[in-house]
Amino acid sequence: MSVNKAILVGRLGADPEVRFTGAGRAVCNFRIATDSVWKDRDGNRQKRTEWHKIVVFGPQGETCGKYLAKGREVYVEGELQTRSYEKEGQKHYSTEIVAQTVRFLGGGGERGASRDMGGDSDMGGGFDAPMADDDVPF
Repeated sequence: MSVNKAILVGRLGADPEVRFTGAGRAVCNFRIATDSVWKDRDGNRQKRTEWHKIVVFGPQGETCGKYLAKGREVYVEGELQTRSYEKEGQKHYSTEIVAQTVRFLGGGGERGASRDMGGDSDMGGGFDAPMADDDVPF
């Protein structure tokens, strides 16, 4: 048995980018930042930011492109996927999270409305009531 699951809550570093495959399927890409905070040996507060690449397919990806914006807090659940590509003769690797569930957190205007798009990444999913920060499972 094996498990490939990632769960993140973070903020978008830029507006999402949506493109479409030749078959017309939406592909939404964005990056989110998560922070780790701790105290060092001297009692000083330390902080480290980690950036994560997120990919969302289908109608859910279109909805992410429509409602998400830079700075927006989001919950993402999906699986890790690493792909390779060649650039100028050198092989490079990129690890990203292919989202199966995306939940928009916090408030905001039209692009910031709270939405929950759970379920299969090819499905648009239903929309829930907003999830408060106190409801985040960690």
